[in-house]
This record gives sequence, structure tokens and C-alpha cells, in this order.
Amino acid sequence: MTSASVKDLVSAEEWQQRVDLAACYRLVALYGWDDLIFTHISARVPGPEHHFLINPYGMTFDEITASSLVKVDLNGNKVMDSEYDINPAGFTIHSAVHAARENALCVLHTHSINGVAVSAQKEGVLPISQQSILVLSSLGYHDYEGVALREDEKPRLVRDLGDKSFLMLRNHGLLTAASTIADAFVNMYFFEATCMIQVRAQAGGELTTVHPAIIETAQAQAAQVTRNIGGALAWPALLRKLDRVNPGYAD
Repeated sequence: MTSASVKDLVSAEEWQQRVDLAACYRLVALYGWDDLIFTHISARVPGPEHHFLINPYGMTFDEITASSLVKVDLNGNKVMDSEYDINPAGFTIHSAVHAARENALCVLHTHSINGVAVSAQKEGVLPISQQSILVLSSLGYHDYEGVALREDEKPRLVRDLGDKSFLMLRNHGLLTAASTIADAFVNMYFFEATCMIQVRAQAGGELTTVHPAIIETAQAQAAQVTRNIGGALAWPALLRKLDRVNPGYAD
């Protein structure tokens, strides 16, 4: 389908969600968090149906467009014609979170080098940076069970995420869940920065840690800094950046 035909077939709200999700994919590629055609970002389609959008399996993140995203239901069935299939492992992880968390309208999962490195460390995320205190204030861990293809892993994944915004998939990667695409992306920015800082700091001398009492107030501090609108504050600037270096995501 062309972008014009897809746009004509969906609501204005779904089209905007498609544009933002395509932009998110391209931003993930721009920041170097992609893994060839693997890993996934999904977004709930506005409306009463439990449908969500996910990447067409076989396209790199920097070429995804609003019209190329695949719309599926919670059983993995395509609900709009598409020449592409979806990654079954991506569907397992994302459908589990979307089914369990009504407020998880966007789920972003990466296999970044820094994220996987820290996910393999026994102590996980360390409280050693300003970025880390935001992550630690809402972080869960999920043990590695192999490639995420089995239905019986879903309850354990949902349990480990709970009501948190950040999930570290042990020996696997990072995941953020949020009520908007913008928030999911900005949360991943902080998650990735946390892991990058940790890996670099561990290559130096003795580490200084943040006091636990500061971590307990991290969410309130973050809300004050971002004026309670999270990623929405940074999203317009990120889209302007993307328009300069890789336009076309809204096709």
C-alpha cells in the first residue's frame, strides 16, 4: 500500500500514531540502538480494539515509514493488509505487555551494546549517575529464558515488569513502557545513557554511589524538571532533528 492509501483507510488518530512510531524507529537507528532488523517498538492503536502497530520484519529501522508499519491484534493476526510479516519474538514480548498494561501504549525494546553489557552484570544497574537514579526509581528485572517465542514466558515477563517503566531483560537487552511514544523514547534515552556511563565508569577507578534516599525521590524530581509532561518536552525537538537528517518517516 502507498502512504496515501493507508492514510485514507485509518483514523487521523491512528495516522498520527503511525507517524510518531515511524519517527521513533528512525530515532532509535539514529542514536545507534538498533540491531539490524531485530528488536521492536510497538504502539497501541487509538480506539476500543486491542490492536497495535509494530515494525515490518525485514526493514531496517532507518527506512520504516508510517504506512509500512504492520497492524496486528493480540493474537498476532494482521488486521490490515501488509506484504510484510512480523517477528514472532517481538510479538511475544510486546503482546504480553500490551495485554497486561492498559497504560503501556508504547513498548520499546533494544539490544544495544551497552544495555546488553549491563544486563549481563550480576548487580545490574548501579546508582552511580544522575541518569541512573531515574531508572532505578522504576526498574524491574526479567531473567533470560532464551529467545522469546514461548507463550508460557508471558506471565513471568508481565510479573517482572509490574507497574514499572523500565525493564532489564537479563543477558538480552532493555525495555521501556510508557503511555506515549515520546515518553518511551526519552525513557530509553536515559536507560541507554545509564548503561553507557556505567560501562565506561567501570573501566576507571573506584566508583562513588548515589545515596538511596536520593533515589527514593527521583521520580518527583524528574516530574519537576520535565514539568510533568515527560518526553513531550523533548519530542518536537527530536522530530526537527530527524527532519534534518532522515526525513520521510511520515510517508
